[in-house]
Amino acid sequence: MKRIKDFIRTIPDFPKKGILFRDITPLLQDREGFQRAIKLLQKECPKNTESIAAVESRGFILGGALASNLKVGFVPIRKKGKLPYTTRKVTYQLEYGTETIEIHTDGIRPGERVVLIDDLLATGGTAAASAKLIENLGGKIIKVLFLIELTDLKGREKLKNYKIFSLIKY
Repeated sequence: MKRIKDFIRTIPDFPKKGILFRDITPLLQDREGFQRAIKLLQKECPKNTESIAAVESRGFILGGALASNLKVGFVPIRKKGKLPYTTRKVTYQLEYGTETIEIHTDGIRPGERVVLIDDLLATGGTAAASAKLIENLGGKIIKVLFLIELTDLKGREKLKNYKIFSLIKY
């Protein structure tokens, strides 16, 4: 049986020269590997999880499967202008410029216990901004999950107030 990490394809110089892109597509395509990854992430969810919030776009794949398995709600966090209802937004700094993400204002109930998930933890900016959105709506983040963590980029430092789990580390 292949390890989860064996399904991750490394693509050099994508999206630009010098970047090693970690492609999760082979994992998603393998029914046993994908199910195993979801089950391992599910084990990390506290028993009192009330919803899964996930970041666009690959986080949606993981978050949707996880929410379905746990029988809890799914809350999408998307790039600006992609959600149709009233939203709360936050703008954060990227290496080159800024990004804005949004959540529906009724996506999280005050006091709701939320697990936040994304496919990749790099610098931590997107996850920190997502956490801020959830907390601005009164949600309580009980865990933050990642399929992959790029440890050299020190993203955990921006998330030091949260319990974090990464299935794979590079």
